[in-house]
Amino acid sequence: MARQPDGPPPPPTVQKLRLRYTKRGPLRFASHRDLARALERALRRAQVPMAFSAGFSPHPKISYMGAAPTGAASEAEYVEIGLAVRCDPEAVRVALDASLPPGIDVLECVEAGEGTGGLAERLDGTRWRVDLADVDPAELSAAVEQLLAAEVAMVAKRTKNGTKDVDVRAALVSASVAGEAGRAILHVVVRQVTPTVRPDDVLAALAAVADLHPPVPPRAVREAQGRLDGTGEVTDPLEPDREAGSRCQGEPQPV
Repeated sequence: MARQPDGPPPPPTVQKLRLRYTKRGPLRFASHRDLARALERALRRAQVPMAFSAGFSPHPKISYMGAAPTGAASEAEYVEIGLAVRCDPEAVRVALDASLPPGIDVLECVEAGEGTGGLAERLDGTRWRVDLADVDPAELSAAVEQLLAAEVAMVAKRTKNGTKDVDVRAALVSASVAGEAGRAILHVVVRQVTPTVRPDDVLAALAAVADLHPPVPPRAVREAQGRLDGTGEVTDPLEPDREAGSRCQGEPQPV
């Protein structure tokens, strides 16, 4: 018979909360592991009553969704946490936000709605903004037109299993260009595929297809994650939970 840990099992998960948070400023250079450690420390400081897994090495029930790459900022990072005591989502948001370092801001916290499905299932598209200093918007527009006209745009992408050729064009839903304060702004929407196509992959495709080479490293910001609708727009993944919020039972407790 397998040996069991001493003592009673941990309390069950009675509530799931889904949070949207940011990755701004210098923290865009933090790795996903660094951000995860910061969030777990903040949950302890905020005294959020986390639910834990069973076994000899219990860990808090936290699920991260589609983390932005190191070097990219984000306005739309998502995480789901399991609680052992029902809490007011807004009270959790305020307490957690106050316990996190500047640059990680908790923008929203909602209770997972019953029957609404998993959060990860709602994240099949990402909208990015890429700032390209010292690039002529007209030159970028011409390059984007060439990329959109291409049937295939293969780039070599490093993955944990080695280098793999990825078709960026197949993942690219839309792309547009704007000019702002002497720099070109690239807006792109990409499908969540495996391996993930990110802004650096789109720029590699622009270099391959149109010989575009920005003289200054670009700055990418993830503006939104969500489900792609019929028009290619990225929808708000927390909306189903907000709609189901009024049907949640039980009296939430303050943190």
